[in-house]
Amino acid sequence: MGNKFASGYKAISECDRCGQRYKLKQLRELVIRTKNTNILVCPQCWDPDHPQNMQGMYPVEDPQALRDPRPDLTTYYGSPSRDIQWGWNPVGFNNILRLPVPDNLEAQGGIGSVTVTTS
Repeated sequence: MGNKFASGYKAISECDRCGQRYKLKQLRELVIRTKNTNILVCPQCWDPDHPQNMQGMYPVEDPQALRDPRPDLTTYYGSPSRDIQWGWNPVGFNNILRLPVPDNLEAQGGIGSVTVTTS
């Protein structure tokens, strides 16, 4: 018993995208979002299925919040676990609550003079 279709090794077809003639065996199927579109394109027009097109197809869980968080109180009661300070207004540690925390963000500046001589 033979095959259902002819081999087609001499068959000529057109690219569905650019319209140029190619051998049928040179044309490739175009796949978009893992689905075959039944479009045959030439090697110059063929694009692989880009991974960015698969966004939303698979569930992604990226938790960033903690359940029942607690503040780090060791900074206020003795040995600090984190010695990080940040502030503004305009410069320095903005201690609105008047907590007994050292302020290491004091701005210091000075004005001097510059002498320029040309020869």
